[in-house]
Amino acid sequence: MKLLVALVLTAMLPIAANSADAAPRTQKPMKIGIIGTGEIGGALARHWSAAGHQLLISSRHPEQLQAFAKELGPNVKVGTPREAAAFGDVVMLAVPYGATPQVGRDYAAELKGKVVLDAGNPYPSRDGDMAVRDRQRGTGVASAEYLPGTRLVRAFNAINSGPLERDAFHKPEKLGIPLAADDPDAMKVAEQLVADAGFDPVPVGKLSRAREFDYGTPVYVRGMTAAELRKALKL
Repeated sequence: MKLLVALVLTAMLPIAANSADAAPRTQKPMKIGIIGTGEIGGALARHWSAAGHQLLISSRHPEQLQAFAKELGPNVKVGTPREAAAFGDVVMLAVPYGATPQVGRDYAAELKGKVVLDAGNPYPSRDGDMAVRDRQRGTGVASAEYLPGTRLVRAFNAINSGPLERDAFHKPEKLGIPLAADDPDAMKVAEQLVADAGFDPVPVGKLSRAREFDYGTPVYVRGMTAAELRKALKL
């Protein structure tokens, strides 16, 4: 657990306020567990709580998230990563990519059969040799190996934390979020949560196609609209 603890804590940074406070209320509230409440996970927690979802945001040291949870409102609880995995009908995984295999091992029982949104990106300078290998074979294929038994969706990996936090419901056109999944129903869940967060979902295809919006591709962190993404990805 030491690696996972260290990486999750490293990812935890203060989250500033943004326009998600005025987000429309969702028509389909869900229970969402967030593993890794750093810049990406924290921004999504803000958007989804404003939309009316029930959240459990997590850390190995929950006391460090109590003030943030109180700021977000009564629909947000705090717990450990295991508790977040157990709580959510949907689980948002926003930890450094090197921790993904350990998440899959440690919380296999809690994650089994659940929709898991995976936002991690492999960086060799941080994650070592596995990052080199996983960039070559594509993160959709790699993450599916690390998280067996889940209904995996690659989501929110191709946007930087700044635009994710501040550009929800961007005008005149929302920013697009590319998605890849093998499970059609999981894809629909992901599409709703992207929309509830204030962005336009862009389904790309199966997990094998997630490599088309991995690190280093022409669409990665470019801040494109849905129309621009579809054109660039030839959808």
